[in-house]
Amino acid sequence: MNPTPQHFSFKAMGSFCEIQLFDESPIRAKNIVKQLVDEVARLEKKYSRFREDSFLNEMNSSAGNKLGLAIDDETQSLFDHALNCFEHSGGLFDISAGALNEIWDFKKALVPSQSQIDAARARVGLNKISCKDCHIHLPRDMQIDFGGIVKEYAADSVARLARSLGIEHGLVNLGGDFSVIGSQPGNKPWAVGISSPVSESGIMAKIDLIDGGLASSGDYERFFMHEGHRYSHILNPMTGWPSNGLRAVSIAANLCSVAGSVATIAMLKDELEAKAWLKDSGLAYVYMDSKQEIRRAGLSSGN
Repeated sequence: MNPTPQHFSFKAMGSFCEIQLFDESPIRAKNIVKQLVDEVARLEKKYSRFREDSFLNEMNSSAGNKLGLAIDDETQSLFDHALNCFEHSGGLFDISAGALNEIWDFKKALVPSQSQIDAARARVGLNKISCKDCHIHLPRDMQIDFGGIVKEYAADSVARLARSLGIEHGLVNLGGDFSVIGSQPGNKPWAVGISSPVSESGIMAKIDLIDGGLASSGDYERFFMHEGHRYSHILNPMTGWPSNGLRAVSIAANLCSVAGSVATIAMLKDELEAKAWLKDSGLAYVYMDSKQEIRRAGLSSGN
């Protein structure tokens, strides 16, 4: 019996999500997807800053505790990944920038004062946090937010779980972050559309994926206009102000978590520096710059 496509959609992590699997049994596919959706729910409950009962909020509540807080291997691994991104980005990728999110209100379209930004920046800096020997120590009034990496990590985790359950062909889409479980049957690639920053219904590019992950970052999902200036939700922790480089970037890599980190760092860099950095990264990418010009490298086009 040939495997048939099975498609499932759900809401998680504040996003529309979908899982596509090829399996000979629709009943078996449904049971497997339930386990995969449960894995997404587990990670959302554990690391969401919007849930009072999350372990992330327990970590933030421990700020200032000299004894620190015991963490498990998964949390240590996420922190190590975040620290690696922090170091390789020269401090641009910083999961401790929660204080800046507090003062930038994108719903009310309010621009904070420079004194407010300076005060918030004093509470930012991943290098100020100690995470070793299975304990994390946060300075008083500091917060961490795994929002910039946990969705991509979840996509990889779900794909890994699907493989362990015998799935050979599948696609995981968590709010535009993708992890691929092999090709479609017959070595047919998965065609993924990348949303355009300048058109609600437009596509910036179509990408063919055989394996690995694809992640995107852009300034178009949350922003506001104030006195003729556009303020993006992507905040530069070095300045405290929104970034103003590329409009959008998508990266393909061996893992969705790697792709997501590279995409975020590219958005935080100045435009010229970001273009050079992407070119030197050796990864496949597509981006739209401030002039709405689209450039790509190493990616095959979908139909």
